[in-house]
Amino acid sequence: MKEQGKARVAVVGAGLTGLTAAWYLKSSGFDFHVFEKLNQTGGVIQTHHENGFTFESGPNTGLLSKPEVVELLEELKDECTAEVADNSAKARWIWKNDRWVPLPSGPVSGITTPLFSFADKLRLLGEPFRTKGKDPNESLAQLVLRRMGRSFLNYAIDPFILGIYSGDPANLVTQYAFPKLYRLEQDYGSFIGGAFKKAKEPKSDRDKKATKEIFSVKGGLGNLTGALERKIGREHFTFGCTGLFFEKKGNCYIASCNNEEFSHVISTAGSYELGNLFPFIDKSQLQRIEKLRYSRVVQVSIGFRKWDGVPLKAFGGLVPFIEQRRILGVLFISSFLKDKAPEGGALLSVFLGGTRKPEMSDLPDSEIYKIVEEELTEMLRPASFSPDLFKIFRYMHAIPQYSFESEEKLKAVAEVEQNYRGLVLGGNLRDGIGIADRITQGKNIVSQIINEQE
Repeated sequence: MKEQGKARVAVVGAGLTGLTAAWYLKSSGFDFHVFEKLNQTGGVIQTHHENGFTFESGPNTGLLSKPEVVELLEELKDECTAEVADNSAKARWIWKNDRWVPLPSGPVSGITTPLFSFADKLRLLGEPFRTKGKDPNESLAQLVLRRMGRSFLNYAIDPFILGIYSGDPANLVTQYAFPKLYRLEQDYGSFIGGAFKKAKEPKSDRDKKATKEIFSVKGGLGNLTGALERKIGREHFTFGCTGLFFEKKGNCYIASCNNEEFSHVISTAGSYELGNLFPFIDKSQLQRIEKLRYSRVVQVSIGFRKWDGVPLKAFGGLVPFIEQRRILGVLFISSFLKDKAPEGGALLSVFLGGTRKPEMSDLPDSEIYKIVEEELTEMLRPASFSPDLFKIFRYMHAIPQYSFESEEKLKAVAEVEQNYRGLVLGGNLRDGIGIADRITQGKNIVSQIINEQE
């Protein structure tokens, strides 16, 4: 095994992926440095405290869907404490015909729900016996229509996609956007049958750590990224690197911020930033990566010291596109996480825009306020709309859409990494968009570098 110190690693971006990678680089004894364009760590994960409310700009929660998440939280337990969501988070509401309808949670509610048509409920009985798809680039919408029917697409999958990707299921390729769902059909021939068979398969003790529960961190997700920053050490960061780029010189990469040489560079930047960061990358390869499309989203945090509207006993409500409302959905944050609002109050997180209504992000604050007031007054029926907190956050590159260009994008990423040894293109342009995906990718990248040193 080569001496690990011979690998000197630059990490671009101090969001969750970059911080995770930096933590495991430090734990493994590597010489490394983190470059961040902002003056703080966390990226889009930022926790705020105001007027008795604790709210997030960026992700509100994560999912314990991979053992790497649990392992990282265990390693940071002296610095931050995980908080699993209350059982009320298991309930989901769907807006249909001017009212909220609970998403079915079992066979009985699945039969009686008004969300799905009678024909599609009968059609679902035949789902385990349908032929599996043969098109690896089949969209999620095509897959659901083929196996389950249009009402399931409109009132289950579409709002689910709006909640996760703020996107359109017709433009997301299942294999890349939801690889586990794709594998259920390909490996087992069915969603329903595959889920039952997979649940019965033996799991290692490590796999059992992935409980799939919704989680946050006490005091907010900013305490997670803050814990990583403290563990890593401020001396390993350079902030305010707005014009950062790397020059390729032989087997080294030279950072413009400090002219230091690195044998490896881990990028967690968006696809739209790669050209400026790495001007030496072949333009034809870069263009295939830059085709990645991002949704534009407006997130509004709203707090009420006293809530007198609809009892908020759910994770939140999702609004199918077919209903033609002006919001994508609303999360009832204080219903399933502690200390987010004063006793008897409520903290909500409302989302607007997405790939089908990107123009919403261009509206002035006054118009955003008016829309949210009108929508929530009708949907959640507060006696009056007089919030004690109203904060607007806009994201021009909110969530990457794993669409039909995904195969070419991933091929181009692989070619770049092969042509420029030591350069790793990570971040949410590949490997998933959730908190669990970001942690897992950061850890796996470091494992990859360790293997190269052996």
